[in-house]
Amino acid sequence: MTIQDPAQEPEIPEKPTSASRTTLSHIMTANDTNLLGTVHGGVIMKLVDDVAGAVAGRHSGGPAVTASMDEMAFLEPVKVGDLVHVQAQCNWTGRSSMEIGVRVMAERWNESRPAVQVGSAYLVFAAVDGEGKPRLVPRVVPETEKDRRRHQEAQIRRTHRLARRRAIKELRESRVAEGLTD
Repeated sequence: MTIQDPAQEPEIPEKPTSASRTTLSHIMTANDTNLLGTVHGGVIMKLVDDVAGAVAGRHSGGPAVTASMDEMAFLEPVKVGDLVHVQAQCNWTGRSSMEIGVRVMAERWNESRPAVQVGSAYLVFAAVDGEGKPRLVPRVVPETEKDRRRHQEAQIRRTHRLARRRAIKELRESRVAEGLTD
């Protein structure tokens, strides 16, 4: 993926974290369940990807595609009747990529306690143009101390993703050089 020379990049106004923050809410039904009677993890992952895609599109001002999903954590089961709120925001931006943080909360239909966190995830989206080529995104500006912490943590996750990718590539290349193929 090639993006134009940084010296020739157009000026793109930066955006605060609040500009693209989004919540998607959904009542879980029997159609969403597995054999144990709880909601399929894949159903929750779809909601996570949907809301993260909305945030990425809002932040970048156009189409964005899912590049990766990191650290999807299921903390508690979701049940039929639960009102699930999937909340997301842009934590970090590169030149064409964005990390979107997602928190999944559930209001139990048969309990009067506050919503409980049932999941979380981090996704990386790439902004693309009409031809599917990478395009520049606005820099995200953290507004609160929590936003600044999330921004710093996102940079750590990015460093780890890139290091993991590099290590795997080097291992594969060394195996090919040794004549070992999978």
